[in-house]
Amino acid sequence: MNKIFDNTQVAFSLKSDTELERAYFLFKLIASQPLVKIGTAVTNFALKAHLPVEGLIRSTVFDHFCGGVNEVDCLKVVDNMFTKGVSSVLDYSVEGKEEEAQFDAALEMTLKTIEFAKEREAIPFAVFKPTGFGRIDLYEKVGEKAGLTEAEQQEWNRVMARFDLACKTAHEKDVLLLIDAEESWMQDAADAIVTDMMRKYNTEKAIVFNTLQMYRWDRLDYLKNLHEKATSEGFYIGMKLVRGAYMEKENERAAARGLKSPICISKEATDINYNAAVLYMVEHIDKMAVFAGTHNEESSYSLMQLMTEKGIAKNDKRIFFGQLLGMSDNISFNLAENGYNVAKYLPFGPVRDVMPYLIRRAEENTSVAGQTSRELMLIKKEKERRKL
Repeated sequence: MNKIFDNTQVAFSLKSDTELERAYFLFKLIASQPLVKIGTAVTNFALKAHLPVEGLIRSTVFDHFCGGVNEVDCLKVVDNMFTKGVSSVLDYSVEGKEEEAQFDAALEMTLKTIEFAKEREAIPFAVFKPTGFGRIDLYEKVGEKAGLTEAEQQEWNRVMARFDLACKTAHEKDVLLLIDAEESWMQDAADAIVTDMMRKYNTEKAIVFNTLQMYRWDRLDYLKNLHEKATSEGFYIGMKLVRGAYMEKENERAAARGLKSPICISKEATDINYNAAVLYMVEHIDKMAVFAGTHNEESSYSLMQLMTEKGIAKNDKRIFFGQLLGMSDNISFNLAENGYNVAKYLPFGPVRDVMPYLIRRAEENTSVAGQTSRELMLIKKEKERRKL
């Protein structure tokens, strides 16, 4: 394959000179681990102390990585990207809540984004996080099959009802629904609900999508077992494949408890696992739909190659590539330019509520060797092309 991801003119076609300079400045900052640590601490302190920093955050890191403070705010970004063939997934990125009223609010927002997506070709997917709908400790308890008190059982029934209403609405409106994966210790309970939702709503095609984090060494077997279930019970599988975002947390917890880490032993092992899952899904595409969430160029090339070999059209609706807003524009925009289905995740929400998400992004970028330097190199190349 010719190296289409090196085309910076296509990659940054929507960025003004000022936005390109801002991106350069941000990735320069993110490239420095000490600065990310200090910046994170200072930001957290400033927000907790209610210092007037939201404007500054908004005009720098927030506007680069987020679509807006609410769904309407995102439309400018959505419409703008769609002029280049890049779709959007509106991701209400408020996390770590603990109260019923907040879970109900997250459900309302999810239903709103499904409605929003139904009316707009530019938004093919809606998305939510399991911990947006219930407490992480409750998922963990259910996953461990620990006995629940009567109050906890009622609470869990409400979590399942939220899932069901979101999936049922997506099914009725014919909007694809991605359900994110989170920490391994809460994932078993979430997986069980999502499988139920697939059984119920994926009878004609994949509407409900679970997420597999392929840095977990057990996920390929999980996918194969699910496929057996789906085949015998007659439902379709929708799956978003990602490498994963909680590595340090996972390793630390396993070490502290004297458990084997759920994470692959190396980056290379994760890559092999990820590509194997993509291959497995493409080989069974008659009963599956895949959302390949990746910032890895090799994985993207390899999926393109697979599609060519299997005679799958570039715009086959069962295969989407996905990246996050503000990252890997060289992959997203060049894929779209070449006729593939691509969607960018657009996180949105009030500035202070989205900060945990943004901090995770910065830390993740710092820890993924090569990601930030690749972004910087491409931005630099485009600056030179524009003679900035």
